Amino acid sequence: MRVMAQVAMVMNLDKCIGCHTCSVTCKQTWTNRDGVEYAWFNNVETRPGQGYPRGYQDQDTWRGGWKLNRRGRLELRGGGRLRRLWRIFCNPDLPTLDDYYQPWTYDYRNLTEAPLGEDSPVARPTSAISGQPAAVRWGPNWDDSLGIGDRGEADPVIAGLREELGTRIRFEFEQSFMFYLPRICEHCLNPSCVASCPSGAMYKRIEDGIVLVDQDACRGWRMCVSGCPYKKVYFNHRTGKAEKCTFCYPRLEAGEPTICAETCVGRLRYIGVLLYDADRVGAAAGVADERDLYPAQRDLFLDPDDPEVSAAASRAGISHDWLEAARRSPVAELIQRYRVALPLHPEYRTLPMVWYIPPLSPVVNAVAETGFDGENHGNLFGAIDALRIPVEYLAALFTAGDPEPVRAALRKLAAMRCYMRSVNLDEPANTEPLEAAGLTERDVASMYRLLALARYDERYVIPTAGIGEAHDLEGLATTCSLDTEGGPGMGGAPASRGGTELASWPTGTRPDGLFRTSSGEST
Repeated sequence: MRVMAQVAMVMNLDKCIGCHTCSVTCKQTWTNRDGVEYAWFNNVETRPGQGYPRGYQDQDTWRGGWKLNRRGRLELRGGGRLRRLWRIFCNPDLPTLDDYYQPWTYDYRNLTEAPLGEDSPVARPTSAISGQPAAVRWGPNWDDSLGIGDRGEADPVIAGLREELGTRIRFEFEQSFMFYLPRICEHCLNPSCVASCPSGAMYKRIEDGIVLVDQDACRGWRMCVSGCPYKKVYFNHRTGKAEKCTFCYPRLEAGEPTICAETCVGRLRYIGVLLYDADRVGAAAGVADERDLYPAQRDLFLDPDDPEVSAAASRAGISHDWLEAARRSPVAELIQRYRVALPLHPEYRTLPMVWYIPPLSPVVNAVAETGFDGENHGNLFGAIDALRIPVEYLAALFTAGDPEPVRAALRKLAAMRCYMRSVNLDEPANTEPLEAAGLTERDVASMYRLLALARYDERYVIPTAGIGEAHDLEGLATTCSLDTEGGPGMGGAPASRGGTELASWPTGTRPDGLFRTSSGEST
């Protein structure tokens, strides 16, 4: 058993209102500069829809993630080393700018500086890349702007379910459905982007599992872009380097949450630490049946209260603070204890570490409109399979098509609503729904507090990386952009700020291994 720690995130989709505050603050912090105008490290998609970039979930086209070969072994969907070497100067599996979108701004100067006249001036859209007039035809969440409609048919998940569900998924007004899906880099346990990188610039940090790009080592081959099945690695056309979500690691090292979580209006994000057995990652990612990937990944996670695990973690160099954070982790509660959080597209076999609580919101009103009690657990449980959001669609997103874990999660959420309704109305406690969902009163009280009432320090349980450098790290956390003079990958000399080196994250010797420490040492 080789114990390692992983920082992970859970998002409660029941709370997301699609305000895009997380996207805007992430954009301002990390990609508000030349070369990555089109890149959104955090974006909020409308489901069903084509996503960003368009159709990224169609791995028959983009060839991202892993697959099992004829011998039952894991191999990159994009091909082995020889195939990638053969295509290193011309990779046909890359999304084009039109698949993302042509970023644009508006000619506001024409509004403010136009001379007086009879005609009212207008601010026409112009390309943020070329500065030329642009015809706006697509955007990072165009599905929301179009109100889904016929575009929902282009959702790769819908296309895959068409034969199975027949007419159950339709897009007439009275049968349409939608929900919001915020996405960041998954910081996977088995990252295909790392395995795809020919130069070894992409790596996974040993202390917290965050996947990063060494800007000085990157040669711009862009194999990582096609290798990532979530398409969360971007190419900076100005610097010629790959960039991606960093999980705001300068903030985490100062004990602060990611900027998207910090500014989330709905308080739907949770950040915590999970312990896992690194020796079993390959076996978990290589199970034969895709539907077994979700339970196989959950079985990787270790109990920090287990004395054997605790001793192995100490021998592996995991500090007491990290063990305590793992014991108090809200992410572990939602994934392991209550099992209401599910991974996004486990069939890609990357073992993603950003998980989601499926949406339940429409079910109460849907039942109430039929004349039945919308809070009665019998009615609610029976209505889960008749939701506007089909369980099969959620299963195709979160459990590789297995509907049972989705049903179990939705039943627990519905049972919590029934029980808390009786408590809040001073009625006799209704424990029937809890027993039916496999919960106790203590469980549901704890789950309700975490999902509805949790304080800031309960939603974000983050161990600091260096107490002695906390002041310097806090200063760095407020300016954690790559847009610095002579910054990473720019070829300039390392710049210092408050004793913390900015221009060569991670510092130290440049290694070639999958795992590295923040000081750049290989393991």
